[in-house]
Amino acid sequence: MHHKPGVERYPFRRRTVTGVVGAATAFAVLCGLSSAASASPSPSDPVSKAKAEARAGAGKAQPSARVSGQGRIFFAYAPDDDIRFSVEATAAPFSRPLDQLPKGMPTDARGTVTIYHWKAANNDTRRGEASVDCLVTAGDTATLSAVVTKSVDPREIGKRMGFSVKTGGPGKGRFGFDWAVSNVDVVDGKTVAPRVGTCMAPAPFAPVVKGGFNVTHAELPPLPADWQPGRNG
Repeated sequence: MHHKPGVERYPFRRRTVTGVVGAATAFAVLCGLSSAASASPSPSDPVSKAKAEARAGAGKAQPSARVSGQGRIFFAYAPDDDIRFSVEATAAPFSRPLDQLPKGMPTDARGTVTIYHWKAANNDTRRGEASVDCLVTAGDTATLSAVVTKSVDPREIGKRMGFSVKTGGPGKGRFGFDWAVSNVDVVDGKTVAPRVGTCMAPAPFAPVVKGGFNVTHAELPPLPADWQPGRNG
């Protein structure tokens, strides 16, 4: 049975690729990198400027990264469908401890994403809800992820979905999601849709045609003094 690409595929089954992922180790290595080539940086050097701004803001209260809003989008592969998303997501750094990340991650977040999809082809309506677990912003754009808590397909409960947002309403705002256009892999010669990682989503490719979204940007927070993957601090 062949499925036409479309947003309606989100509740369909996915295959989780098992294995140990060294993300925590890679993150720690990245955090410890230093550049020997920048021994005498210019005050106007972009890297030096970014470091100075980070130091200046380290001891000050910073606004929390946030995404809010609701809107209908136009999806090119389902042009007659009514597809809507609502998002309320707020950064909550280091609030989700894991076995190899006992202090959590700087991109931890909380909130809710709701999904509404009316399919013109068969007059079918589907709704879903997911709990936000990650958020990262960049100016007027953001990526976030959320784990499904409500769905017409019980197999989808517990699955993570990735979303992206660009601030604005009709003519400016955009929204993206991980299914239908991305998140494809080949395992043992078979095409699969692997489990989505935290904050993993494509660019916001679908234009907003009604309503709108707002992204409040915030820089990444400082790491806790005892933050180190794989240790209990």
